[in-house]
Amino acid sequence: MAEKIKLEVVTPEKIVVSEDVQIVAAPGTLGEFGVLSGHTPFMTSLKTGTIRYTDASGVEHSVFISGGFAEALPTKVTVLAESAERRRDIDLERAMAALERAQRRMVEDRKKRRHRFHPSASCTRKSLATGQAGRIAKEIAIFGTVSYPNEGIIPKG
Repeated sequence: MAEKIKLEVVTPEKIVVSEDVQIVAAPGTLGEFGVLSGHTPFMTSLKTGTIRYTDASGVEHSVFISGGFAEALPTKVTVLAESAERRRDIDLERAMAALERAQRRMVEDRKKRRHRFHPSASCTRKSLATGQAGRIAKEIAIFGTVSYPNEGIIPKG
């Protein structure tokens, strides 16, 4: 059996995950990376996306984040995220409303030709991440699974 590492995902508001896991995969700004026990220490920035991890019993879980930083040590991975939500904690109605707001903001920003420098860009990215999470939650609610390109079907969990 593989050795475990401690995963902590923290936002300014709360601790989202704090448990022993087998493996962690996260969306680094330079590309997705994976960490197992004994990994060489490093630190990197994160982009909006999904952290996937397998818990001690072998069940895969997902946490949706909107940016932040990750520190990998041989026995621990710490993620400091702007926002983070476990898939099971996502309120579908709230997520879809956030997606609609983000899409409206993007249209308005394009009209004003300020979309590159607009102060709401961070909020828009956060809303889009929440909307993506909502889309995935909706897919799971309907089909019981969600598919990712080049990754196959990921079961509800």
